[in-house]
Amino acid sequence: MVWKIIRPLQACKLLLVVLSLPQGRTSSVLTVNGKTEDYILDTSPGVQASLECAVQNHSRDEELLWYRENKAIDLKSGNKINTSSVCVSSIKEDEDGVRFTCKLQRDQTVSVSVVLNVTFPPLLSGNSFHTVEEDSDVRLVCNVKSNPQAQMTWHKNNNTLFLEKGRHQIQQTRESLQLSITKVKKSDNGTYNCIASSSLKTETMDFLLVVTDKSPVVPIEPIIAASVVVVLTLAFGVLARRKRIMKLCVKENARSTETAL
Repeated sequence: MVWKIIRPLQACKLLLVVLSLPQGRTSSVLTVNGKTEDYILDTSPGVQASLECAVQNHSRDEELLWYRENKAIDLKSGNKINTSSVCVSSIKEDEDGVRFTCKLQRDQTVSVSVVLNVTFPPLLSGNSFHTVEEDSDVRLVCNVKSNPQAQMTWHKNNNTLFLEKGRHQIQQTRESLQLSITKVKKSDNGTYNCIASSSLKTETMDFLLVVTDKSPVVPIEPIIAASVVVVLTLAFGVLARRKRIMKLCVKENARSTETAL
């Protein structure tokens, strides 16, 4: 008899516990390619990556959303419920670091993200030909894209570049290597080699620097002074002629008057 009373009491307690649980909390779990947490996908250019998102522990059909960074991906109607896939075809170098996120539509705090780690050898670019006058300044900029990051150096004519203090300066960022030369000399003529080395490959780009003769400086002040002298001389000449012409006119008028009398 006691056992029959206890069992209903336990059932009531269990019901109270269930009713006391927070309502609306999502118990579903998302996986992307079988992983329940954010992860990094190692890949390379030209490869195709397939990402499959699935709902685990769901008691009803769940709609899924996909985002590329913060932009929603347009999914077909048959690719939204409980499982959803996106295909990243022909991956490019500039997609390195791009994030793809799968979210539960009903509770978007439930999500799993995948970040692309696109590895590729150094890609170099820049203006490869420079002409500059002697005593002028010049800057050679070697742009680089690489993952993993490349180690970069400057050479000259395929030999070590000796930096002259006060004239040569090198600046490096993740995306470029710059060589600045102040007051260039004829000895700066030559081919400068931008060398980028990573664990995948070493690449080189050549920059040709041509130093021309310094243009003769035209003395502006003497030219201005000479121009002023010429203008004043012409002005005085015109003024002198004007006075002479006026005197001749006065004489002619006087003669005409005498004749008339």
